[in-house]
Amino acid sequence: MEDAVPGAGGEGRSGPAFEPGFWRQVVEQLGTALMTVDPAGRILAVNLAGERLLGRAVAAMRGKDAHDLLHRTADGGTVPRERCPLLRSLAERGAARGEGDRLLRGDGRLVTISWSASPLTDGVSFTGVVVLLNDITGDRSARRERAAYTSALEDLTERLTLVAEITDVLGQTLDTDEALARLGHLLVPRLADWAAVDLRTGSGWVHRVAVTGPGGRAGELEGGRERLPESAAADRSSLVQVLNGGDPVVLIGEDEAETSPPGSPVAAAHSDFLRTVHATSTVTVPLGARRPITGALTLVRTDPEHPFDSDDLEIVSDIGRRVGLVIDNAQRFGRQRAVAEAMQRNLLPPLPQPGRLRLAARYQPAPAGSQVGGDWYDAFQLKDGTLALVIGDVVGHDLTAAAGMAQLHGILRALAWDHAGPPGTVVDRLDDAMHAITTVPMATLVLARIEGHPHTGPWTLRWTSAGHPPPLLLTPGGHARYLEAGQGVVLGAPQGTGESRPNATQPLEPGSTLLLYTDGLIEIPGSDLDTGLDRLRRHALALAHSPLDTLCDQLLVRMTPGSTDDVAVLAVRLPDR
Repeated sequence: MEDAVPGAGGEGRSGPAFEPGFWRQVVEQLGTALMTVDPAGRILAVNLAGERLLGRAVAAMRGKDAHDLLHRTADGGTVPRERCPLLRSLAERGAARGEGDRLLRGDGRLVTISWSASPLTDGVSFTGVVVLLNDITGDRSARRERAAYTSALEDLTERLTLVAEITDVLGQTLDTDEALARLGHLLVPRLADWAAVDLRTGSGWVHRVAVTGPGGRAGELEGGRERLPESAAADRSSLVQVLNGGDPVVLIGEDEAETSPPGSPVAAAHSDFLRTVHATSTVTVPLGARRPITGALTLVRTDPEHPFDSDDLEIVSDIGRRVGLVIDNAQRFGRQRAVAEAMQRNLLPPLPQPGRLRLAARYQPAPAGSQVGGDWYDAFQLKDGTLALVIGDVVGHDLTAAAGMAQLHGILRALAWDHAGPPGTVVDRLDDAMHAITTVPMATLVLARIEGHPHTGPWTLRWTSAGHPPPLLLTPGGHARYLEAGQGVVLGAPQGTGESRPNATQPLEPGSTLLLYTDGLIEIPGSDLDTGLDRLRRHALALAHSPLDTLCDQLLVRMTPGSTDDVAVLAVRLPDR
């Protein structure tokens, strides 16, 4: 056992690792399948692990063409020789590797392997290749399971993201139609091919208010209005069942036109819709969580290979609950807005047109408010025929502020009606009474009188300001200046003992325009007050020769693109000479 093995290392090295036959033992006991193939592709030898992997005895494989005997397609067919990577490595006499190839076992089963081939030489010529084989059938199955699990997680994440996105997007509006338009855009095509929303009305009718399809909003399928059956006991329509308080429903491959009685107009209309859009699977869920529900959401898929399932039903049910809450809020806001608009019409009376003087006014509520607020304007003739002008702002822009504004409005009219003295005296009396007979904590205003004959003039402006932005005077010569005199403290603020509010006087040229406004017109987010005043001066000058209505409308358009406050504007124009 001391003999050196030629070619096994340096001369004179000896030991068991270099005895003849040692490497044969290593190969036989190797846990990895090994096979040697000659240059023609015939099997020369296979170790024990290879016999176990291939389910064949080495004697039955020796001398056989390895490709013809073993290599198969996924369905068990023969792989063309030109597509065999092992034969290619033999032809190129180089190393190669592969993964996912199938070999045919002796028992007829296919085994999926990864393999690597290395060329063999006798020191002079190419004698074949040695191939290591690894069974990855179980690994591929595990990978498929992991891939399926990952896909399921991604799908769940996508659905939860959709729910969160719907909640966020719909929470940004209090307009029902806008909310439904956004909903359809989010659901189609991410979750469905079609989406339809039906709302219940207080009178027992069902109104199809929104339909969204692959091309966007489908107005031709909207607008249907049918009476909802009082009981769903005899009506199998999923829509009728849900609208009457039933559980969410998933239908696959059913035609509701055959299951719904002809006496149910709601069911018939819904079946017509499903046939029109070629529905193969539908899910219908209630909108809202409280009874009676607000309406129903129906989603439609048209691909029979991808029907809705129980997971879809759970997600859509959650969406329906959230959408119902948004619509409930929007409808309540709509009712509040209707009341507020009626209140506004009564709080802001029509303007007089005394003599040749012309007046125009506008009120624009805060975008997120209730369509009425604490800003107001007024113009009325006093007992002596003088025209009184008022522009005011009570803190806040909600119904509470509007109520306070109404209180001040009525008191100021009463105090000014028969008072022929300076405006400052009237405002002093209003300030004294405000805390005793109103709920207003603080307010600003300008009270002005245009004195002079209403037809012939001459005219003089007399005014006082309680912390309000200064009036803007536009003259026929193309000049604009702010009337900054007559400024006093805001209403509700403490004043010095015995001090009267200041008054100011300004002659008015024929053809002049006087502009009174609230701070919402000049306070633009991200800008300072001086910038707002300068912008108003420039825009007003550019519109100075426009009709008064155009002047007011355009000032709101140009000055308030990002305003978050109420705005009131009152304009007076004197006749030309």
